[in-house]
Amino acid sequence: MINSRVHIFDTTLRDGEQSPGCSMDVSEKIRMAHKLIELGVDTIEAGFPIASSGDFDAVDAISREVTSVRVAALARACSLDVERAARALHHARKPCLHTFIATSDIHLKFKLKKTRQQALDEAVAAVETARMLVGDVEFSAEDATRTDWNYLEEVCRAVAAAGARTINLPDTVGYSLPAEYAALIRHMVKAVGNSITISAHCHDDLGLAVANSLEAVRAGARQIECTINGIGERAGNCSLEEVVMILKTRQDKVPYQTGIVTEHLYPASLLLSEIIAFGPQPNKAIVGENAFAHEAGIHQDGVLKERSTYEIIDPKTVGVPNSRLVLGKHSGRHALAKRCQEMGFTLSRDELDRIYQQFTALADRKKGIQNDEIVQIVRAEMQYLQPTDVV
Repeated sequence: MINSRVHIFDTTLRDGEQSPGCSMDVSEKIRMAHKLIELGVDTIEAGFPIASSGDFDAVDAISREVTSVRVAALARACSLDVERAARALHHARKPCLHTFIATSDIHLKFKLKKTRQQALDEAVAAVETARMLVGDVEFSAEDATRTDWNYLEEVCRAVAAAGARTINLPDTVGYSLPAEYAALIRHMVKAVGNSITISAHCHDDLGLAVANSLEAVRAGARQIECTINGIGERAGNCSLEEVVMILKTRQDKVPYQTGIVTEHLYPASLLLSEIIAFGPQPNKAIVGENAFAHEAGIHQDGVLKERSTYEIIDPKTVGVPNSRLVLGKHSGRHALAKRCQEMGFTLSRDELDRIYQQFTALADRKKGIQNDEIVQIVRAEMQYLQPTDVV
């Protein structure tokens, strides 16, 4: 039987935090970590201990407090990094040491100035050291998608033999197309065998991080590395809420399961937005302000009659209290009548027609109409109406 369980490796506190405007102090990381536990992630990557004392302290603090999920710390493939990460994870109930080195020729030549053999030797040495210090080791081949496949396979086999339990094949610069990434994942799954978990870590430089992560799962990857709100370096990482809800919503095409409690997706997004310098764009899938908002009259009419006409996800399943009918120049009579009724006004058809004309005239001049403005229109047109509950 094919293993259908996909593990969610959340790197909001590490890769996500590395992006401009997303820096978090220790207390903020701890708050976010507790929300990630409620959300049901399998692994929290808490930081990069060698990067700063603050990152070391955050990994250490989260390791002390978190007992139910894996806590991971990142380390470059060198003994100094690995040993410091291991110290930061000392109190973790389920520690994971995540070590990495670049494997693409462009990184080896211009960044590391190392030969392929040197990188391979350093990767193996780092995994062996990490394995002695922390039982659970993940290895990442940075820029895997631009690495020669034969060399990448050699690296993967070597680090697996050295003790890595998980091998991550990042699309570090968001370069791959879904079919390309799936082919790479499928090849390496076959190369290392079923005893090793292959992980997908995709960036969104071409807007394909979620699509690539899904194709990786279909090709045999059983871990997705992602972030809340899709934050991360440059254009961000694979969005946790998006990939999880695709798996949940389209079981007919992607029959895989996660441990995510989806009702906590929106609260997790709100908390992260509160902690860092910005929130998701309004039209962001799943957690954006407009994800369950409707202004077009045809859409409003459909949703009022049957939610599934224009909403493929019940907002409550992701923690959003309700859909929103936004009243603007595209709205129809049905939505306006519904709003007036909610505010205590019962209108005849003729009354609604007259009020609707005033409403659309105002809406043509404004970006959205507020409730108090609707009340003013109703009162001006229908002086004899006495609202029972104006809000």
